[in-house]
Amino acid sequence: MKNYDTLSEAINDLQIRGYTYDFNLAPDCLKCASLELEIHPEEFEVDELYRFEGMSSTDDNSILYAISSKKGIKGTLVDAYGVYAENISEEMRKKLR
Repeated sequence: MKNYDTLSEAINDLQIRGYTYDFNLAPDCLKCASLELEIHPEEFEVDELYRFEGMSSTDDNSILYAISSKKGIKGTLVDAYGVYAENISEEMRKKLR
């Protein structure tokens, strides 16, 4: 795994490496708006993850996930530390640990 100084640097590098889609977190799946696609926990793997801490506030903390689906779709998910933890299924929580 690489080390990145900023979230944007990490996203840019992952895009170059083929993680071109943006995923959004839903209660029981990941959604990709551009493909109108839902990917459930059993259909994807977390290939890499990176944590970033904000300089001025803990509200700026985030996690970047590099995700690939079993169908070959690769993208990224950006999540604030624990913000959605209570709003997702147990299967999603386990997958994103």
